[in-house]
Amino acid sequence: MQNSDEQKFRIRRLEITDKKKGFIELLQQLTVCDSVSEKEFEDRFREVDSLGDDHVIGVIEDDVTGKIIATGCVFIEKKFIRNCGKVGHIEDVVVDSSARGKQLGKKVVEFLTEHARSVGCYKVILDCTVENAVFYEKCGFKQKDVQMALYFG
Repeated sequence: MQNSDEQKFRIRRLEITDKKKGFIELLQQLTVCDSVSEKEFEDRFREVDSLGDDHVIGVIEDDVTGKIIATGCVFIEKKFIRNCGKVGHIEDVVVDSSARGKQLGKKVVEFLTEHARSVGCYKVILDCTVENAVFYEKCGFKQKDVQMALYFG
């Protein structure tokens, strides 16, 4: 069973055709995500894709249904501190409600964390709700400091 799930649920980078596979609808399970036109999606995809390894969106596609059922992204911040070090920022991790409990979120976080490590980041950070803290602790993260936000509009 583990082996078939491994093949069925492999992670890869976002592709331009993934909008048709429910990528936007998946993000809507996470937060406010209005409808995105084909052109808007393609423009943003090309913008993100042009950043190469500095902005990676990982997805898991269910091979049976052809739907995107998990995603997350990591972007790389280049700093002057720590000998011009780099920090990975993990964002937008979500697993489809019908696919939870299969360790897909953990698989996404491990993929993003490993990417940050592979490009030389000295740490990877993320923000999450109090309710999700236990999940991220199971992924090896520790609570540190306090998040603050200022929203525009």
